[in-house]
Amino acid sequence: MRVVFLDHVDGVAEAGDIKNVADGYARNFLLPKKLAAAATAAMVEQAESRARALAKDQEKRDEEARGTAEQIGAAPVVLKAKVGEQGRLFGSITASDIAEEVSKRIGGSIEHRQVLLAGPIKDIGSHEVEVQLTRNVRAQVTVEVESESASASEE
Repeated sequence: MRVVFLDHVDGVAEAGDIKNVADGYARNFLLPKKLAAAATAAMVEQAESRARALAKDQEKRDEEARGTAEQIGAAPVVLKAKVGEQGRLFGSITASDIAEEVSKRIGGSIEHRQVLLAGPIKDIGSHEVEVQLTRNVRAQVTVEVESESASASEE
């Protein structure tokens, strides 16, 4: 079935794209969720104008996110954790922990899904982590994991 996409569908198409998709995919997923419509001349024109508006809006969000990205990457995020004798954490630092600290820094909200962490951090030291602010903008943040006992003995 030939459809025109009304909105961005991850891994499939951008708004305004015209593609041939499987009939079942169109009938059961794209059309009911209003992500696409049958590719008629009127729908193509409407989708193209909507795509231009969405691109303008996305560019605005990306510009704001670039400022936030600079703010996030300005200084490392320091997290304290309990550490065993071999320098391994008793627990782990997760994407939720990092998102919470970054949210405090920027005064906004970052969800744990935006923190692109391959797996939980289980060692002390410095770790580079990416935070996806929008579809097009990512920020690099350095996460410094320190021992709770080291800071307590310094005081």
